[in-house]
Amino acid sequence: MGKDGLGGDDGPEVPLLLKKTHFHGNCAGCRLDRRKETRTGVPYTEFACMWLVTVCSTLPIQSLFPFLYFMIRDLHIAKQVEDIGFYAGFIGASYMIGRALTSTVWGIVADKHGRKPVFVITLIAVIILNTLFGLSSSYWMALTTRCLLGLSSGMLGPIKAYATEVCRKEYSHLALSLISSSRAIGLIVGPAIGGYLAQPADKYPGIFSQQSIFGRFPYFLPCLCISLLAIVALISCIWLPETLHKHNQPADSNNSIEVVEESVSEPNAEESGGGYWSLFTNWPLMSCITVYCIFSLQDVAYAEVFSLWAVSDRKYGGLSFTSTDVGNVLALSGFCLLIYQILIYPSVANAVEPVTLVRATAFLTLPLLSSYPFMTALSGFDLQLVVNCASSLKNAFQVSTITVCNILMNDAVSQDLRASANGLSVTLMSIFKAIAPAVAGIIFSWAQRRQTASFLPGDHLVFFMLNAATVVGLICTFGPHFAGNRKKH
Repeated sequence: MGKDGLGGDDGPEVPLLLKKTHFHGNCAGCRLDRRKETRTGVPYTEFACMWLVTVCSTLPIQSLFPFLYFMIRDLHIAKQVEDIGFYAGFIGASYMIGRALTSTVWGIVADKHGRKPVFVITLIAVIILNTLFGLSSSYWMALTTRCLLGLSSGMLGPIKAYATEVCRKEYSHLALSLISSSRAIGLIVGPAIGGYLAQPADKYPGIFSQQSIFGRFPYFLPCLCISLLAIVALISCIWLPETLHKHNQPADSNNSIEVVEESVSEPNAEESGGGYWSLFTNWPLMSCITVYCIFSLQDVAYAEVFSLWAVSDRKYGGLSFTSTDVGNVLALSGFCLLIYQILIYPSVANAVEPVTLVRATAFLTLPLLSSYPFMTALSGFDLQLVVNCASSLKNAFQVSTITVCNILMNDAVSQDLRASANGLSVTLMSIFKAIAPAVAGIIFSWAQRRQTASFLPGDHLVFFMLNAATVVGLICTFGPHFAGNRKKH
């Protein structure tokens, strides 16, 4: 057995979970552990359901960005065209503000009552509140429904904890990579759905009439489709086993499965003594969360800026894309990301240290973002080719960074605090993501007014600010600040 507990020169891995001698019959976590002892392969059913649940809970987050510019225009809240970005930023931020307020609470709930109840509540919220958002008849209704959706979105922290618990230890990094890639795909496919299906009466007049509900509410169809997919995901929760251990017997009357599992499956985890508040003194965890938050801020700011920039008029430095054009770019980016996750990322992750991978992608992001303002000089096929390649590269870089951060955060804590730790990371990340679209919208609106400035004119300013956030994240990956595990994953 190798020193890392994963096997070595002395022979193949011997799952130490087999050393457990006592299970609690009424504990769902114990029943799952018993199943993992006898089933040594990849749990494809659980992974498939987990992937579907994660994608469907992620779809609404950025699905509005391709049509948000037009939605704000149609709600008549902006007095001038240049003010649309300002109001759009607050709609984008409202979801993240809501999620920031409750993510830690949802993580604690998941550690106390189970992971599945949180999944179910989140999906029900998507079904109801996302549908209502599509039916918004005023700016304030749109703002309120998005904020309530964020308040009810408690899945992200618990699902990352769940991913490492539902399978054997040797597949935990595969499960976390699956969560990261499914979220990334959801964050791309969601906007693609929004781009294709928004304003259907204008785009597909032969199918949808102006007098139908889809004509009167031009942004309802993409929201409805996402809600229908969420219903399918809610049904799939039936096949997801609960992973949390709940034992009613006195502590000294059992063989403490949690203690055995922790010592076996979390060799790099910090001790959990001190409960939830001990997370704040767990520096490997907190340093990873810091990097995670900064790159998340940059990512959501980019997502909003890209859509606003792409659909804005060329006289303001944009590309004059339609929402369908944006949907095409995002759909192709999502397909390329799936290929990257399946065929390229595993080899890269095995060959490169986690922190080195984060630094490399950050370095490559800088010239990539700097090139965006110059794309306005292109047109036709050349423009489509360059924009699609740039978007695909940007998303591949981001998902690599987020996957590494998720792996390092989960490795830094034990199971009994894993959902709480992920909930804390989601809370802090959501605060950054709430700031990002609001600030990005304000900067974008300001940039559109300074097309002839001598320093960083127009959208050069916007992409310069995105690069500034990338540099801050890159700096945070160096010591003494960063204390993440340096082992290959």
